[in-house]
Amino acid sequence: MKPTVAPMPQSRLRRLRRTPALRALVRENTLTPDDLIWPVFVMAGTDEETPIGSMPGVTRKTVDRVVKAAVEAHSLGIPAICLFPYTSMEFRTDDCAEAWNPDNLTNRAIRAIKDACPDIAVMTDIALDPYNINGHDGYVEDGVIVNDRTVEALVKMALAQAAAGADILGPSDMMDGRIGAMRRALESEGYHDVAILSYTAKYASAFYGPFRDAVGATAALKGDKKTYQMDPGNSDEALRLVERDLAEGADMVMVKPGMPYLDICRRVKDTFGVPTYAYQVSGEYAMLQAAAQNGWLDGQKVMLESLLSFKRAGCDGILTYFAPEAARVLNG
Repeated sequence: MKPTVAPMPQSRLRRLRRTPALRALVRENTLTPDDLIWPVFVMAGTDEETPIGSMPGVTRKTVDRVVKAAVEAHSLGIPAICLFPYTSMEFRTDDCAEAWNPDNLTNRAIRAIKDACPDIAVMTDIALDPYNINGHDGYVEDGVIVNDRTVEALVKMALAQAAAGADILGPSDMMDGRIGAMRRALESEGYHDVAILSYTAKYASAFYGPFRDAVGATAALKGDKKTYQMDPGNSDEALRLVERDLAEGADMVMVKPGMPYLDICRRVKDTFGVPTYAYQVSGEYAMLQAAAQNGWLDGQKVMLESLLSFKRAGCDGILTYFAPEAARVLNG
């Protein structure tokens, strides 16, 4: 229904913008630490952090440092932390067996976080690229990323993470049928309460470059990911993917990247009304940080404005590297 606005002077829309108090009373969308999930990179070693050159302010952390980060996140009111492993080349193989090793970096970090800070939700990544000598999210056979064999491996990965204590599994691989296969396996093994936040509409984007540096996949990747990640020109396809993943057992869905795809976020939320998330990816973060460091933008203001844009587009939450900084600002 089209809203009716009285003519001037009966209607002066600036009346409700006049003071901070009035603006607060009529604000349609707000941002709080509850809306944030903090992605963190895990590496081998003890009591160390390594800066990531293409992501100013972001580091790879050893498991003990990741535990400290989780405790900090919980103290700031951030409800969830998401783990991404930096796997050395010796553990990257054609069969990707390290992906479901109970003692791999991710699974050790899950257990350590849940021991130290049981109330924070731990989210994981499910895809083969950190363990694949070819750098792809799935197995490569004769130059083709194969679907069904990959799904079998992803199920083993999901069960290993559930056994370690993960609260939320994040399948980011974009293989067909993986949500249903994981949900059936989780149910059959008694992991009834483990949630799936599916990377449902993950686009073959140029905004992932710094992330691939962070997990060490840039040099390993052979070719591109366009045969399994979405075409940036497509919108209706995203809705078909959401419908399928929900039918297969996903509890929540994600759009990735974030700001370049706010229209997809809005369509997903309006169509399905389910918990909808976006990932403010590494390239988005790096652009804002670079502009702020050069004095071209007010870093704090654009950080908060960019995060609020996701809420306005219908998102229930955001994965963002800004999470701890944003939470500190929002907490005053």
